[in-house]
Amino acid sequence: MKRQLLAIDQGTTSSRAIRFSGDGVPLQTAQQDFSQIYPQPGWVEHDAETIWATTLAVTREAMSGPVEAIGITNQRETIVVWDRATGKPIHNAIVWQDRRTADLCDAMKADGIESSVQAKTGLLLDPYFSATKLKWLLDAVPAARDRAAKGELAAGTIDSFLLWRLTGGRVHATDWTNAGRTMLYDIHRRRWDAELLRLFDIPENLLPEVHPNAHHFGDTDPALFGRSIPILGMAGDQQAALIGQACFSPGMVKSTYGTGCFMLMNTGAQALASTHRLLTTPAYEVGQDRAYALEGSIFVAGAAVKWLRDKLCLVDSAQETETLACAAKEDHGVTVIPAFVGLGAPHWRADVRGSVHGLTLDTTAADLVGATLESIAFQTRDLTDAMAADGASKPAALRIDGGMAQNAWFAQFLSDILDTPVEMPASHETTALGAAALAGVGAGLFADAAAFGARWQAASRWTPQGTNQQARLDRWHRVLQQALAS
Repeated sequence: MKRQLLAIDQGTTSSRAIRFSGDGVPLQTAQQDFSQIYPQPGWVEHDAETIWATTLAVTREAMSGPVEAIGITNQRETIVVWDRATGKPIHNAIVWQDRRTADLCDAMKADGIESSVQAKTGLLLDPYFSATKLKWLLDAVPAARDRAAKGELAAGTIDSFLLWRLTGGRVHATDWTNAGRTMLYDIHRRRWDAELLRLFDIPENLLPEVHPNAHHFGDTDPALFGRSIPILGMAGDQQAALIGQACFSPGMVKSTYGTGCFMLMNTGAQALASTHRLLTTPAYEVGQDRAYALEGSIFVAGAAVKWLRDKLCLVDSAQETETLACAAKEDHGVTVIPAFVGLGAPHWRADVRGSVHGLTLDTTAADLVGATLESIAFQTRDLTDAMAADGASKPAALRIDGGMAQNAWFAQFLSDILDTPVEMPASHETTALGAAALAGVGAGLFADAAAFGARWQAASRWTPQGTNQQARLDRWHRVLQQALAS
């Protein structure tokens, strides 16, 4: 039987495991959703034990074939602190969407330290990233700081927590794409930074070792799956999607439309500093091939579709939004600002909240659904404009993935707004595929990232239809400026 790989894809709303053939074809998928916890407005938590339980269950379910190696990809920035002796978390995981440390970030900005943080990490001072969340946990959980000082606790992003559990507590490690999202890691010198650790009051002994993406991270505890399986790849979800989309040449761009929207442009060996409030982030390191990326982060994309379905009850399924958007009036006049947890790049405003403008008695459900989908495309346009202002060339095409990528109306509107071809890959599982590809390199199935990338194929392609969208863009920016000023 052909060699097979297993990808663990631990996301914001579900845990999944996908078993792939050696040539990247999905063979079996298992998925379990889990609950979001909202202790206060703007706070978002996950039960880390539930994350582990669902991950273990789906991995066992998908492990029916002769799996040779495992790759892990994960929701980034979400932070967990656990007891080294028991492996038990001391508090719920604080999720990347959480805004509880906004005041701390604002105070640090007022002290004028953002530029030095950005120079080392490529990141802006924002609650999105892990450092202030970790500081909050150490300050808020009784005795956490004392226990951390004694070496009793470990901390890490979800990949690191899962690796600890999978290896029976033998390995505390992460990869440089996840380390690079903590706001504690110097992405140029490639090490935890002593000055940043002092700034955020984080003891270094809490943190994991950092490795390249294709690396032998450890072996699973034989008690979990009946035998030890090497874990040979690890990457944050957006970098894994970049790999899965085979964006291995500088200038190539992918945009993932999941809970949020994350656009990454490969900038090659150069860590391009943004002057337009984008992020500079590690892209991947596979063998001698190391790349950085420019990233624009939109906090709400598919989450807005979920809002239409679960809160407004305008659709019974996400798929219905395509039909309704097609039925929306050509000039419905409605603008949605989907800032349910603040605005990400290029604005970085944690205090702005969602709003709807332009409602009339003639507004229909279809108009509201169409306006919501449009808002994601408008924000994507803002990201591409920021990348262009930073000196990036216009991409030959935008490769898209995630749930919204399967909405043909949205993909065509996106192509028109960007005036750029939009491509969707033959495999929808780009994030998991990227993790599997990393494991495949480690297992010798692929010589390097480029050998894997040569297999990439487009399933659908949309090109601009020449419609003038300037009036809609102008309206979007007018309403957005009102939201930013309020």
